[in-house]
Amino acid sequence: MKTNILLCITLISVFSINIYSQKGRLAAADKKYDNYAYIDAIKTYERVAEKGYSSVDMYQKLGNAYYFNAELDKAARWYGELFAITTELDSEYYYRYAHCLRAIGEDDKAKEMFKKFNDLAGDDKRAELLTDNRNYLEIIKANSGRYDVENAGINSEYSDYGAAIYLNKLVFASARDTGSLAQRKHAWNNQYFTNLYMSDLDETMSLGTVAKFDKNVKSRFHEASAVFTKDGNTMYFTRNNYLKGKKGKSESNTTLIKIYKASLVNEKWDNVIELPFNSDNYSTSHPALSADEKTLYFASDMPGTLGRSDIFKVQVNENGSFGNPENLGNAINTPGRETFPFINDENEIYFASDGHPGLGGLDIFVTKINADGSLRKIQNVGADVNSPHDDFAYLIDTKSRKGFFSSNRDGGQGFDDIYKFLETRKLICEQELYGVISDMATKEVLADAKLTLFDSKFNQISTAISDAKGSYTFAVECDKTYSVRVQKTDYTAKEEKIKIPTENGKTMLNIALEKAECVVTVGDDLGTCFGIKMIYFDFDKSDIRIEAALDLEKILDVMNQYPTMKLDIRSHTDSRGSSKYNEALSDRRAKSTINWLIKNGVNKNRLIGKGYGENQLVNRCTDGVECTEEEHQYNRRSEFIITAL
Repeated sequence: MKTNILLCITLISVFSINIYSQKGRLAAADKKYDNYAYIDAIKTYERVAEKGYSSVDMYQKLGNAYYFNAELDKAARWYGELFAITTELDSEYYYRYAHCLRAIGEDDKAKEMFKKFNDLAGDDKRAELLTDNRNYLEIIKANSGRYDVENAGINSEYSDYGAAIYLNKLVFASARDTGSLAQRKHAWNNQYFTNLYMSDLDETMSLGTVAKFDKNVKSRFHEASAVFTKDGNTMYFTRNNYLKGKKGKSESNTTLIKIYKASLVNEKWDNVIELPFNSDNYSTSHPALSADEKTLYFASDMPGTLGRSDIFKVQVNENGSFGNPENLGNAINTPGRETFPFINDENEIYFASDGHPGLGGLDIFVTKINADGSLRKIQNVGADVNSPHDDFAYLIDTKSRKGFFSSNRDGGQGFDDIYKFLETRKLICEQELYGVISDMATKEVLADAKLTLFDSKFNQISTAISDAKGSYTFAVECDKTYSVRVQKTDYTAKEEKIKIPTENGKTMLNIALEKAECVVTVGDDLGTCFGIKMIYFDFDKSDIRIEAALDLEKILDVMNQYPTMKLDIRSHTDSRGSSKYNEALSDRRAKSTINWLIKNGVNKNRLIGKGYGENQLVNRCTDGVECTEEEHQYNRRSEFIITAL
């Protein structure tokens, strides 16, 4: 009995020690996880999990650790274990799990997870994007087939990513072994710390031998994501929070990343300083310059960020100082990650995101920045560049349509690899909406008319003023519907809707305005004042239709205002049909118009009328001449000629 009791006590003690030991390991792993030491945490969590220990928190952290390191197949395993024990999870886990499932080819299950995410997310921007882009895979498919992609030829077995053109060289980040005995690995991804390297770039965008960049910008930690001014004298780059031998840490004791600036002095990079909007408590990274070099774009999780990281912009002043960073807003930023911006000389911004609908992991997207700073439709660049894994750091030369991007896709040489491409067909469809504003009655062009462009939801897009020739232009997107509102003193405001075609080009929209006060005299057509081209009747009938009565109410109102005014009402047809039939039909219609006015109070002595059939055509569209429907319409008209005032 004592032996059995001792044995039980011993077993309980061993079991308790084992439980406490596991909990102790988990506590240690939690600390490493919170400090972004993901690899060490994974090892600990996995060892505990393999022993049969199960917990929601542990599976979340295992899945997240792999997800944040873009190892989506492994993340899928642990998220699968997580969902096996509970579905009472934040919508974020449905989103991440769906991405991972898509990465491993389980598309049906991924769709199921995306649907549940959509149901749970509510006001999450990504849910809205998925709802608005239910056929996004078809859109991505349509955007694909535009690139010839191949390995850039400079990759190592380690991480190689990011690219910037500096004079005739490509500058990129690499974790390759440089032969240093003191080279250190980062606990975050078990890779060596990256440094900047360069490779000669010829006129065909082919790369040569790889060499170290400049030792003056090299530190003990990460350097990456450089961008250079056109004169080659200034560079911005990303580095861990480390300057002049001192390492900075956040309040949680983590060394984050910052953007630094260096100047070329005597052929060497010197005067390394951090940018003023950096902080020890959030990250700034992946700088990119606008074509005019007056704006610096970058990624950050600073206060005001909408998701895990957003794209910001900041003004670069002539004296070298900076403005206040601005978030690009929810047109581009989501609750997910937006990072690695690049802006070309056509004012297109490319960026990587896992928040917009894509193929899995980070996808590369593009949009056009309008002159007023607004953004056009966000588009996925397609499956040639994007994959189920992380694709990012896109760069393109707009003249040759050649460039580079980075990816950790299957089939590469290392953790991340650089790929080069030739874009064979542009994605962004550009249209110009243009036209002339004129006086409806006189046909004279109208200068200084104010035009406002609205999207399909009547959000204001842009404004313009017609020039001396009455002309206006708007930059618009293909395959979208807009409304154009025109206002001018002494004229009635008018709004026209226009659908833009799906191909590059120009779309014309001429708009004629009615005078707010129409001046007429004997012999004028009163209908011209109100833009009445025709009193409409049903086919082969002479009964007044509802929409025709609306126009006649305008005529009636004027006649009530001017009781001595008399009208000659003339009805015309086009040339189709026999001349005799058209004359009789038009005469019946003219009389129906007169009868309507008499019925509504106009003295019959003030009205005469006649149908002229096809006897007074205003264009060439006689019998036997092929004409468009629009040309025939000019002849099908109603006239209200003033015979007395």
